[in-house]
Amino acid sequence: MNTKRKTILSIFGTRPEAIKMAPLVKALEAEPEIRSVVCVTGQHRSMLQQVLDLFEITPHHDLAVMSENQSLNGLTSRLIASIDDVITKEQPDRVLVHGDTTTATAGALAAFHRQVPVAHVEAGLRTGDMKSPWPEEMNRRFVDVVSDLMFVPTSRSRANLAMETLHGRAFVTGNTVIDALQSATKRIDSQDALRRALDARFPFLDASKHLVLVTGHRRESFGRGLRDICAALVRLARRSDVQIVYPVHLNPNVRATVISALGGAPNVFLIEPQDYLGFVRLLQRATLVLTDSGGVQEEAPSLGKPVLVMRDVTERPEAIDAGTAVLVGTHSDAIAATVHLLLDDTNARAAFARNVNPYGDGRASARIVAALAGRPFEEFKPVTPRSKDVARVMREAFA
Repeated sequence: MNTKRKTILSIFGTRPEAIKMAPLVKALEAEPEIRSVVCVTGQHRSMLQQVLDLFEITPHHDLAVMSENQSLNGLTSRLIASIDDVITKEQPDRVLVHGDTTTATAGALAAFHRQVPVAHVEAGLRTGDMKSPWPEEMNRRFVDVVSDLMFVPTSRSRANLAMETLHGRAFVTGNTVIDALQSATKRIDSQDALRRALDARFPFLDASKHLVLVTGHRRESFGRGLRDICAALVRLARRSDVQIVYPVHLNPNVRATVISALGGAPNVFLIEPQDYLGFVRLLQRATLVLTDSGGVQEEAPSLGKPVLVMRDVTERPEAIDAGTAVLVGTHSDAIAATVHLLLDDTNARAAFARNVNPYGDGRASARIVAALAGRPFEEFKPVTPRSKDVARVMREAFA
């Protein structure tokens, strides 16, 4: 009998990738039929390290490819060369990449050139617009083309793949970000000392006021889009019952605009990017969330928080259909009006909270490991969404 374990090389580089890959890496480590090798590429170094420490992951390879003011082409070329060296050394049976980053694209291409099978976690997401988000829409399409295993979070993602001529097999697993979120919330809820320590980071928060949590950093919003978002926040901050908390991304294009527009504004707190537990605690305390982040669109619904997506299109339409999120774009009037509605109308907020999360049940990592090990498993099937509740309430409120 052949008892050789399969070698799975997991490659990721950014903090969002690390959060979503961490529970999967831990599941791979616990699988007796798999030898798990981890390669990190080193983007967002300090933020990445926080996630590795939290989940107690020690990479086997740390490429540290980042350089100041690098171009995407420069980064991609260094990634491919460095990952190729790792593949040559480890001789993996399969390379595992996540999502739509430059790291995922470079890792998939390096593996393809070495004729190593590729598995894509969070496959099948599409906006249909190659410019939005850019360059992520192209990245995820490319990775799906060269993958023979595609782990999709939802049935709609699998339907997207079915419309394209691809050679891989797709499995609906749910999203591993829900696995990570459930692990984090369990830790926070069960450890009083940890919860108090996290709350002590935000002594300025007033529990009697609504907390509006904001994240905004997409490239396609740079310039006018981000300025309009900030203009809406200035208007909302005039409310005496609101506190706006904005962990400002490290990208200088974001920081310059946000700090210029919002620095010193009353009821607006610009803070540094938080580690994962810190951000999850803010999510727990938030009344609602304004975001252009894909991951937050998936996380907030698990905690019953209304999500206002500050984009014109989203590759995660399941949240819109399920009534856990609504698209508001980057237009100041639309953002302000929708936030005012949700703050003033408890029925509108409750309509979001009553809906279900279409993105996972906390078992995505187990499903993916079973597929990699060749074992049968039951695919993820979300509860039927109830988006009509939200749609009706929103129509009535704006009538």
